[in-house]
Amino acid sequence: MRSVMFGVLSVACLIGIVVGSDAWRDRLHAQQPAAHPQGELIALNSDVEEGRQQIVVIDPKSRVMSVYHIEHATGVISLKSVRNIHADLLMDEFNTDSPLPKEIRAILDQR
Repeated sequence: MRSVMFGVLSVACLIGIVVGSDAWRDRLHAQQPAAHPQGELIALNSDVEEGRQQIVVIDPKSRVMSVYHIEHATGVISLKSVRNIHADLLMDEFNTDSPLPKEIRAILDQR
């Protein structure tokens, strides 16, 4: 019971910190990010494995994203990754599997 309560409080605290106000219910939509004013954080959550939740926090202003995992049983929050995505968004293409974007363009250009 104690660990479940700790887990619930941990998730609530993380969401409160991420969003920063009681108005988070109007702005937080899992898997459905809406247009946000400049500077507001976006938080997306999903269950990724048995007993684990993932929260992705995106700062559109600084173009940084971070990924957290939360253990349902213990409430332990682990920071898994932080990345500035500015350079990623400047790339014209990046794929690791076929068809590559340039291959798709070549097919479309043949029409």
